[in-house]
Amino acid sequence: MIAKTTEQIKKIHSRMLIAQSRHKSYADQRRKPLEFEEGEHVFLKVTPTTGVGRAIKTKKLNPCYVLEPDSVQVREDLTLPVTPIRIDDTSIKRSRRKEISLVKVAWSQAGIEEHTWELESNMWKDYLHLFSGN
Repeated sequence: MIAKTTEQIKKIHSRMLIAQSRHKSYADQRRKPLEFEEGEHVFLKVTPTTGVGRAIKTKKLNPCYVLEPDSVQVREDLTLPVTPIRIDDTSIKRSRRKEISLVKVAWSQAGIEEHTWELESNMWKDYLHLFSGN
């Protein structure tokens, strides 16, 4: 019984490898290597991230391509630096055993303002200057 099951697993595995190989060959036929010359204009898709490492969710109408390369500084990992402007609200999330303090932070990225809820402890650690007015 075990030998039969092992044999079936080997058959399935070999068929999967054949299908993966076929799929790769079809994909490779359409794939072209990207090469750019110095001075060429290209569109880069970037991901704005908060200072605490989380990506800001892009909304439907937010720009997702860099149109003016002189005004935007892109990091090596193709993320845009965003800076917190102010804290707009506070909230306490309660679970059974503990309370978690959250703050609603307004972030600025290339002239666009976004709001996210962040852990108050992380914001105190990384952006103490935002709490000086409170």
